Amino acid sequence: MKSCLVVDDSKVIRKVARHILETLDFEVREAGDGREALDACMATPPDVVLLDWNMPIMSGMDFLRALGDSGMTARPKVVFCTTENGMAHIRAAIEAGADEYVMKPFDRETLESKLQIVGLG
Repeated sequence: MKSCLVVDDSKVIRKVARHILETLDFEVREAGDGREALDACMATPPDVVLLDWNMPIMSGMDFLRALGDSGMTARPKVVFCTTENGMAHIRAAIEAGADEYVMKPFDRETLESKLQIVGLG
């Protein structure tokens, strides 16, 4: 079974994403900030991380940089999931190592297509 780590400081967003991902046959874990997410990835790397941009403690961008610096051999795919829709934000996320980008609010079809793009559909 494919695995996804949903990283968002909103419990509601995590719950919605979990529901969608479970209907797509993903095993889902959750983290409330980038620090928690990094610890979870180091312990058991997921296949994909659904990553929020704006979070306390460690932002999505800081998490992405830390993940890149971690030296992980099996780095998970990263799909940024955010309300930030400016081209500069998207470019910065991709340059920092994100594989794909999805806007909030998202639905099952949108998320499924993004997961297919990164090879996990």
